[in-house]
Amino acid sequence: MSRKKEEATALAEVPVDKPKSDPYASMLSRFYAAADVVGLTPEEKEILSRPAEIHIAYLPVAMDDGRVQVFESYRVIHSRALGPGKGGIRYAPEVNMREVMALAAWMTWKCAVVNIPYGGAKGGITCEPKKMSVGELERLTRAYTRAMSEVFGPDKDIPAPDMGTSAREMAWIVDEYSRLNKGNFIPAVVTGKPLELGGSKGRVEATGRGVTMVVLQALQRLGRRPEGLTAAVQGFGNVGSITAKYLSQNGIRVVAISDKSGGYYNENGILIHQAIQYRDSHGGILEGFKGGERITNEQLLTLPVDILVPAALEDQITPQNAPNIQAWLIAEGANGPTMAEADAILNQKGIVVIPDILANAGGVIVSYYEWVQNRRGHYYTETEVQERADNTIKQAFDDAFTRAAAQKVSLREAAYLIAVERVVKALRMHGKY
Repeated sequence: MSRKKEEATALAEVPVDKPKSDPYASMLSRFYAAADVVGLTPEEKEILSRPAEIHIAYLPVAMDDGRVQVFESYRVIHSRALGPGKGGIRYAPEVNMREVMALAAWMTWKCAVVNIPYGGAKGGITCEPKKMSVGELERLTRAYTRAMSEVFGPDKDIPAPDMGTSAREMAWIVDEYSRLNKGNFIPAVVTGKPLELGGSKGRVEATGRGVTMVVLQALQRLGRRPEGLTAAVQGFGNVGSITAKYLSQNGIRVVAISDKSGGYYNENGILIHQAIQYRDSHGGILEGFKGGERITNEQLLTLPVDILVPAALEDQITPQNAPNIQAWLIAEGANGPTMAEADAILNQKGIVVIPDILANAGGVIVSYYEWVQNRRGHYYTETEVQERADNTIKQAFDDAFTRAAAQKVSLREAAYLIAVERVVKALRMHGKY
């Protein structure tokens, strides 16, 4: 192991560096539970409980005022057992090593549970993108691409947008990576690109649409119709707003939404298209929205609704608020929104939880189709993309639902069992290290 990787691993394992909320610990508790049922050897547990690679780079960037600011950045590859690493790049002030490690591992299980040939990866830069100019963000993104140029690659590691990034940043990565590779145009190095650079139709709405598809599939398997049901959606970014839009279109009354500015409740239903228009015309936040009465994000989680969609940040459902949740169906639009310690409480209450690794997999499914289109040089219509993605995520839900019923476990446990089984089978086929 290189000195750089040794230092990174040491940093990741120092307890004082862990945030108060540790998503990696939540991921591990669920992994170990599945690993014991699947029958992993101690060596296999050791391999899959740690990232395969951790890359840290400190990026000096010229700011508009003439200063040079150094940004800490990460790229974590959790596993390549099933294929090249796959995962987004997050720009946010709270980005830290443990978070990126957890997100990379969740990508491994997410790709496995929906049966696409990717491993898990994640990247992040500790910064505040909303306080940076377009020029500063471009220089930061190009610096990150140069630092990770030996990590990225269409057959090695394929980034995508995440919190704080978009198709614009992916376009900069394609351009910089192509420059570094003798000017060869290599669009398959990232997904979530603009259509003009090889992006896929249907990608922008893919995650939110996928959340809605698994909700509708769950209702069907549970013998419930969507008409007349109510929902609350925490988080009104890309995933939350699109989920809310599709839920509304399918007859589910969305009575509460929220973002970092707070929550908004209307028992008669919020007009989602108006909320999206308001957000887009007010700097990307809902503050001041008049379509509902003000509530807090915490109040939203415990409203008397049928369906709850946490689509904001990690660790929103805790042992403290889980006893007060009234929804009987939860679809995790965000990564890791439920603390592991809260799982038992939700299970005891009989709440059906569609876990994050399944519920929000629509984005990576369409990313896979984007990568396939780039490699083939043949592009699908939006209808073709949506039909393929809908079928894939519905099949994955049915697999998990059937497994949960057969083994009398929760949907989360069933999804992890399926994912861990698929990864460890591939690991064994690779042979001994």
